[in-house]
Amino acid sequence: MFRHHDGLGRPVESRAVAERVGVLGGTFDPVHVGHIVVAADSRHALALDRVLFVVAGDPWQKRGQVIASPADRVALVRAAVEPVDGLEVSTVEIDRGGPSVTADTLEALARPDRELFLLLGADAAANMPTWRRLEETRELCTLVIVTRAGEPAPAPGPDWDVRHVTIPRLDISSRDLRDRLRTGRPIDGLVPPAVVHEIRRRRLYTPTDRDGDR
Repeated sequence: MFRHHDGLGRPVESRAVAERVGVLGGTFDPVHVGHIVVAADSRHALALDRVLFVVAGDPWQKRGQVIASPADRVALVRAAVEPVDGLEVSTVEIDRGGPSVTADTLEALARPDRELFLLLGADAAANMPTWRRLEETRELCTLVIVTRAGEPAPAPGPDWDVRHVTIPRLDISSRDLRDRLRTGRPIDGLVPPAVVHEIRRRRLYTPTDRDGDR
């Protein structure tokens, strides 16, 4: 709430317009153009002011599966989003430490003048019943289920505030990108050029990395 004056000099109270912030969490191991499309299309469809790429520090459901360090993954995401208006990287989970729990992250990002939109793919949305603090998550955000054309997108329950965004079908996965890099195949066109540069500069996902045969 803030005060301004009408044409007669009388004080008038007005409500500030809430900032609309999208939250896209993930390991981003590595980030790819599919992630950028999810964020950019959701920002456009829902008139979001910005979308935060929240890089997971300790993703408790993927322990032992994450290859690059948090610092490396943040650097890759920063390189990916820097040229795109309205997309930003957030280290809130890494800075907090401990397991990455969505409700904790949303609480850390919440502000009285901010509306949070949690962006999830259909697969992640289907997995929500396994999440910690699921009821608190529902109270903290509007759920946005991002699907590819023809993909089912069931909501996690009847009491959720849900929006749907449809994006083009892009069959790209971080696992496939790691396989490509480990076997010397190109990833150009699948990840932003700046990310290709950072991966090569940091020597990530090479045959000597601990990705093994996954």
